[in-house]
Amino acid sequence: MTVNELVTLLGAKVYNIEDDRQVTCGYAGDFLSAVMGKAPTDCAWFTIMNNVNVCAVATLADVSVVVLCEGVEPDEPLLAKVKMQGVNLIAIGEDVYHAVKKVCHLI
Repeated sequence: MTVNELVTLLGAKVYNIEDDRQVTCGYAGDFLSAVMGKAPTDCAWFTIMNNVNVCAVATLADVSVVVLCEGVEPDEPLLAKVKMQGVNLIAIGEDVYHAVKKVCHLI
């Protein structure tokens, strides 16, 4: 599945898509140090974290896309940073559980 296919499947709001990368798996987590150490490369990272540190973690973990859940929107510093760093960022209204449940069998 690609990032754009994930956007369509989730009905996500796009904040930044620089690269229609492959999404090979998913990872759900809000504890940033855990995400840095455990999120697989090329995953879709589902989170409710919305500060500038999300961009740094997404870059270090080399995730395909950050999916902000539960209606969370990025703050201005995060939005500016993802655009500068080329990090894919989308958002949905659903909670993490239901979002992951929608896509886990398709990846």
